[in-house]
Amino acid sequence: MRTSRFSLTSHLRIAGAATVLVGAGVLTGCASTQSSHPQDPFESYNRAMSTFNDNLDKAVLKPVATGYKDVVPSPLRTGVSNFFGNLDDLWTMVNFALQGNGEQTYVHMVRFTTNTVLGLGGLLDIASAMQLTREKQDFGLTLGHWGVQPGPYLVLPVLGPSTVRDAVSLPADWWGHPMDHMKPVSTRNSLAGLRIVNLRANLLGATDTLEAASLDRYALVRDFYLKRRDVGQKDANDDNAGRVESYDD
Repeated sequence: MRTSRFSLTSHLRIAGAATVLVGAGVLTGCASTQSSHPQDPFESYNRAMSTFNDNLDKAVLKPVATGYKDVVPSPLRTGVSNFFGNLDDLWTMVNFALQGNGEQTYVHMVRFTTNTVLGLGGLLDIASAMQLTREKQDFGLTLGHWGVQPGPYLVLPVLGPSTVRDAVSLPADWWGHPMDHMKPVSTRNSLAGLRIVNLRANLLGATDTLEAASLDRYALVRDFYLKRRDVGQKDANDDNAGRVESYDD
Protein backbone atom coordinates (compact mmCIF):
# COMPACT_ATOMS: atom_id res chain seq x y z
CA MET A 1 0.00 0.00 0.00
CA ARG A 2 1.18 3.52 -0.75
CA THR A 3 0.52 4.72 2.78
CA SER A 4 3.21 2.40 4.08
CA ARG A 5 5.77 4.51 2.21
CA PHE A 6 4.95 7.69 4.11
CA SER A 7 7.65 8.92 6.43
CA LEU A 8 7.04 9.72 10.07
CA THR A 9 7.81 13.37 9.37
CA SER A 10 5.19 13.35 6.59
CA HIS A 11 2.59 12.19 9.08
CA LEU A 12 3.71 14.91 11.48
CA ARG A 13 3.35 17.51 8.73
CA ILE A 14 -0.19 16.35 8.00
CA ALA A 15 -1.01 16.36 11.70
CA GLY A 16 0.45 19.85 12.05
CA ALA A 17 -1.53 21.22 9.12
CA ALA A 18 -4.70 19.61 10.45
CA THR A 19 -3.97 21.11 13.86
CA VAL A 20 -3.81 24.62 12.43
CA LEU A 21 -7.02 24.20 10.40
CA VAL A 22 -9.06 22.42 13.05
CA GLY A 23 -7.59 24.53 15.82
CA ALA A 24 -8.66 27.71 14.03
CA GLY A 25 -12.26 26.59 14.13
CA VAL A 26 -12.07 25.45 17.73
CA LEU A 27 -10.36 28.61 18.86
CA THR A 28 -12.98 30.77 17.18
CA GLY A 29 -15.49 29.30 19.56
CA CYS A 30 -13.15 29.71 22.52
CA ALA A 31 -12.09 33.27 21.82
CA SER A 32 -14.61 34.71 24.25
CA THR A 33 -13.36 32.54 27.12
CA GLN A 34 -12.09 34.55 30.05
CA SER A 35 -8.41 34.15 30.79
CA SER A 36 -6.14 35.54 33.47
CA HIS A 37 -3.29 35.86 30.97
CA PRO A 38 -3.40 38.45 28.16
CA GLN A 39 -1.60 36.13 25.70
CA ASP A 40 -3.86 33.17 26.45
CA PRO A 41 -7.36 34.02 25.18
CA PHE A 42 -7.93 30.33 24.34
CA GLU A 43 -7.13 29.04 27.85
CA SER A 44 -10.13 26.71 28.04
CA TYR A 45 -9.12 24.89 24.86
CA ASN A 46 -5.42 25.00 25.75
CA ARG A 47 -5.97 23.44 29.17
CA ALA A 48 -8.02 20.63 27.67
CA MET A 49 -5.34 19.95 25.05
CA SER A 50 -2.61 20.06 27.70
CA THR A 51 -4.48 17.41 29.69
CA PHE A 52 -4.75 15.25 26.57
CA ASN A 53 -1.03 15.63 25.86
CA ASP A 54 -0.11 14.86 29.48
CA ASN A 55 -2.20 11.68 29.44
CA LEU A 56 -0.62 10.60 26.16
CA ASP A 57 2.83 11.26 27.56
CA LYS A 58 2.14 9.23 30.70
CA ALA A 59 0.72 6.32 28.70
CA VAL A 60 3.28 6.16 25.89
CA LEU A 61 6.18 8.58 25.69
CA LYS A 62 7.36 8.62 29.30
CA PRO A 63 7.45 4.80 29.75
CA VAL A 64 9.33 4.37 26.47
CA ALA A 65 11.77 7.17 27.33
CA THR A 66 12.32 5.73 30.81
CA GLY A 67 13.14 2.32 29.37
CA TYR A 68 15.48 3.93 26.85
CA LYS A 69 17.31 5.80 29.60
CA ASP A 70 17.60 2.65 31.72
CA VAL A 71 18.99 0.54 28.88
CA VAL A 72 21.18 2.94 26.89
CA PRO A 73 24.41 4.11 28.61
CA SER A 74 24.76 7.81 29.29
CA PRO A 75 27.76 8.35 26.92
CA LEU A 76 25.80 6.82 24.07
CA ARG A 77 22.75 8.96 24.82
CA THR A 78 25.00 12.02 24.83
CA GLY A 79 26.30 11.01 21.41
CA VAL A 80 22.73 10.69 20.12
CA SER A 81 21.87 14.15 21.47
CA ASN A 82 25.01 15.58 19.87
CA PHE A 83 24.13 13.98 16.53
CA PHE A 84 20.68 15.58 16.39
CA GLY A 85 22.04 18.84 17.76
CA ASN A 86 24.51 18.90 14.90
CA LEU A 87 21.68 18.55 12.38
CA ASP A 88 19.85 21.36 14.18
CA ASP A 89 22.93 23.58 13.75
CA LEU A 90 22.53 23.42 9.98
CA TRP A 91 18.92 24.68 10.11
CA THR A 92 19.94 27.27 12.70
CA MET A 93 22.62 28.49 10.28
CA VAL A 94 19.97 28.94 7.58
CA ASN A 95 17.71 30.90 9.95
CA PHE A 96 20.52 33.20 11.04
CA ALA A 97 21.25 33.82 7.36
CA LEU A 98 17.58 34.67 6.77
CA GLN A 99 17.80 37.07 9.71
CA GLY A 100 20.85 38.77 8.18
CA ASN A 101 23.10 37.77 11.08
CA GLY A 102 26.38 37.05 9.30
CA GLU A 103 28.40 36.39 12.45
CA GLN A 104 26.11 33.67 13.80
CA THR A 105 25.64 32.21 10.32
CA TYR A 106 29.42 31.74 10.13
CA VAL A 107 29.66 30.37 13.68
CA HIS A 108 27.06 27.70 13.02
CA MET A 109 28.55 26.83 9.66
CA VAL A 110 31.85 26.20 11.46
CA ARG A 111 30.03 24.28 14.21
CA PHE A 112 28.36 21.99 11.70
CA THR A 113 31.42 21.33 9.54
CA THR A 114 33.72 20.83 12.56
CA ASN A 115 31.42 18.40 14.35
CA THR A 116 30.56 16.55 11.16
CA VAL A 117 34.17 16.07 10.02
CA LEU A 118 36.07 15.86 13.31
CA GLY A 119 33.23 14.79 15.58
CA LEU A 120 32.42 11.49 13.85
CA GLY A 121 29.37 12.79 12.04
CA GLY A 122 28.26 14.90 14.99
CA LEU A 123 28.46 12.27 17.74
CA LEU A 124 31.10 14.42 19.45
CA ASP A 125 30.50 18.12 20.10
CA ILE A 126 34.00 19.40 19.43
CA ALA A 127 32.75 22.84 18.43
CA SER A 128 31.44 23.60 21.93
CA ALA A 129 34.84 22.71 23.36
CA MET A 130 36.24 25.31 20.93
CA GLN A 131 33.95 27.93 22.55
CA LEU A 132 31.63 28.01 19.53
CA THR A 133 28.34 28.25 21.38
CA ARG A 134 25.14 26.77 19.96
CA GLU A 135 22.33 29.32 19.64
CA LYS A 136 19.29 27.45 18.37
CA GLN A 137 16.91 29.20 16.01
CA ASP A 138 13.79 28.19 14.13
CA PHE A 139 11.61 29.78 11.48
CA GLY A 140 9.21 31.17 14.07
CA LEU A 141 12.03 33.23 15.56
CA THR A 142 13.08 34.29 12.07
CA LEU A 143 9.56 35.59 11.45
CA GLY A 144 9.76 37.34 14.82
CA HIS A 145 13.03 38.96 13.80
CA TRP A 146 11.25 40.61 10.90
CA GLY A 147 8.43 41.88 13.06
CA VAL A 148 5.82 39.11 12.96
CA GLN A 149 4.16 39.04 16.38
CA PRO A 150 3.79 35.68 18.16
CA GLY A 151 0.04 35.95 18.59
CA PRO A 152 -1.92 34.01 21.22
CA TYR A 153 -0.53 31.06 23.12
CA LEU A 154 -1.62 27.78 21.55
CA VAL A 155 -1.20 24.19 22.74
CA LEU A 156 -0.88 21.79 19.80
CA PRO A 157 -1.94 18.13 19.91
CA VAL A 158 1.11 15.96 20.73
CA LEU A 159 3.54 18.81 19.94
CA GLY A 160 2.60 20.89 22.99
CA PRO A 161 3.25 24.59 23.75
CA SER A 162 3.35 27.00 20.82
CA THR A 163 1.93 30.27 19.56
CA VAL A 164 -0.09 30.97 16.43
CA ARG A 165 3.04 32.27 14.68
CA ASP A 166 5.16 29.30 15.72
CA ALA A 167 2.44 26.83 14.71
CA VAL A 168 2.17 28.37 11.24
CA SER A 169 5.97 28.23 10.86
CA LEU A 170 6.23 24.51 11.71
CA PRO A 171 5.94 23.25 8.10
CA ALA A 172 8.94 25.41 7.16
CA ASP A 173 10.92 24.00 10.09
CA TRP A 174 10.07 20.43 9.12
CA TRP A 175 10.88 20.98 5.45
CA GLY A 176 14.08 22.90 6.15
CA HIS A 177 15.53 20.45 8.67
CA PRO A 178 18.14 18.18 7.00
CA MET A 179 16.66 15.04 8.52
CA ASP A 180 13.50 15.54 6.47
CA HIS A 181 15.48 14.94 3.28
CA MET A 182 17.22 11.73 4.33
CA LYS A 183 16.73 8.58 2.29
CA PRO A 184 15.49 5.89 2.49
CA VAL A 185 12.21 6.60 4.26
CA SER A 186 12.77 3.75 6.72
CA THR A 187 15.99 5.36 7.95
CA ARG A 188 14.29 8.73 8.26
CA ASN A 189 11.45 7.16 10.26
CA SER A 190 13.88 5.41 12.59
CA LEU A 191 15.85 8.58 13.20
CA ALA A 192 12.67 10.60 13.82
CA GLY A 193 11.50 8.05 16.38
CA LEU A 194 14.91 7.96 18.07
CA ARG A 195 15.00 11.75 18.23
CA ILE A 196 11.61 11.91 19.96
CA VAL A 197 12.49 9.23 22.50
CA ASN A 198 15.94 10.68 23.20
CA LEU A 199 14.52 14.19 23.68
CA ARG A 200 11.85 12.89 26.06
CA ALA A 201 14.47 10.94 27.99
CA ASN A 202 16.56 14.10 28.39
CA LEU A 203 13.53 15.85 29.89
CA LEU A 204 12.57 13.17 32.41
CA GLY A 205 14.15 14.99 35.34
CA ALA A 206 12.50 18.28 34.43
CA THR A 207 9.03 16.80 34.07
CA ASP A 208 9.38 14.83 37.31
CA THR A 209 10.19 18.08 39.10
CA LEU A 210 7.25 19.78 37.42
CA GLU A 211 4.86 17.02 38.46
CA ALA A 212 6.06 17.26 42.05
CA ALA A 213 5.52 21.01 42.25
CA SER A 214 2.35 22.07 44.07
CA LEU A 215 1.60 24.68 41.39
CA ASP A 216 -0.64 25.15 38.40
CA ARG A 217 1.35 23.03 35.95
CA TYR A 218 -0.42 24.43 32.92
CA ALA A 219 0.25 28.06 33.90
CA LEU A 220 3.87 27.28 34.76
CA VAL A 221 4.57 25.70 31.36
CA ARG A 222 2.71 28.47 29.53
CA ASP A 223 4.51 31.30 31.30
CA PHE A 224 7.91 29.66 30.85
CA TYR A 225 7.34 29.06 27.16
CA LEU A 226 6.08 32.59 26.50
CA LYS A 227 8.93 34.11 28.47
CA ARG A 228 11.53 32.17 26.51
CA ARG A 229 10.01 33.08 23.17
CA ASP A 230 9.50 36.69 24.26
CA VAL A 231 13.22 36.94 25.05
CA GLY A 232 13.84 35.90 21.47
CA GLN A 233 11.53 38.68 20.27
CA LYS A 234 13.26 41.33 22.37
CA ASP A 235 16.68 40.18 21.23
CA ALA A 236 15.71 39.83 17.57
CA ASN A 237 17.42 43.07 16.58
CA ASP A 238 20.30 42.74 19.02
CA ASP A 239 23.76 41.36 18.37
CA ASN A 240 23.09 38.68 21.02
CA ALA A 241 19.91 37.42 19.40
CA GLY A 242 19.31 33.69 19.47
CA ARG A 243 19.63 32.73 23.12
CA VAL A 244 16.18 31.12 22.99
CA GLU A 245 15.80 27.39 22.65
CA SER A 246 13.72 26.18 19.73
CA TYR A 247 10.10 24.97 19.91
CA ASP A 248 11.35 21.36 20.27
CA ASP A 249 12.47 21.97 23.84
